Amino acid sequence: MFIKHTTIERNTILLGVLTLVTVAIGGLVEIVPLFTIETTIERVEGMRPYSPLELTGRNIYIREGCYLCHSQQIRPLRDEVERYGHYSLAAESMYDHPFQWGSKRTGPDLARIGGKYSNEWHVSHMIDPRAVVPQSIMPSYAFLAQKPVDPSDIAQHLKALRTVGVPYSDEMINAAKADIAAQADPDADTDGLLARYPKAAVGDFDGNPARLTEMDALVAYLQMLGRLVDFDRTQPGGLRQ
Repeated sequence: MFIKHTTIERNTILLGVLTLVTVAIGGLVEIVPLFTIETTIERVEGMRPYSPLELTGRNIYIREGCYLCHSQQIRPLRDEVERYGHYSLAAESMYDHPFQWGSKRTGPDLARIGGKYSNEWHVSHMIDPRAVVPQSIMPSYAFLAQKPVDPSDIAQHLKALRTVGVPYSDEMINAAKADIAAQADPDADTDGLLARYPKAAVGDFDGNPARLTEMDALVAYLQMLGRLVDFDRTQPGGLRQ
């Protein structure tokens, strides 16, 4: 046995061929079964695509590089779960293109930030982070409250996401421009919006109901993070209790 093993180790070509065969067999064993199932992600009750305003806020979140300091992935470790809440499920990122798991945490994880603080807190934090978190090293994003949202291309954005598997319906796409305005308008009729996007936070987000700003969009996005799945009714495998 050892003589044969020595022969293989001393023959570079033979070692390379056998290594390739071994890796190929291992790869096939792992990859082939994936073609027999519809998805590797267990669907969880409550997950839905982002509303147009949340999607706009998410784009701003990515544009400003928020993911560089704030992850959106709670690992199944006791210290993380006790600090941030239930560990992240794969289904919670199923409509993310790209996902926001992150690779480091200069600031806290934001996977469960939705509903934890008021809109006013988020706005104050964006304008002057140290006013609410004295030890924060986050820069100010006060300009977001002055920058208006342009909703002209939001329907096209939803269409583009539909091509990569996000289940936006024709109704959602047709109503996108109206929905993006209605979600931040405290006087708007939001019944249709909430039917399309359950648990969406609605109302004035930035303190100025007269204008739709990037601050509205970013706060709307933050306020939905981690709120879609009801963990009191959901087991780790995605099944209702």
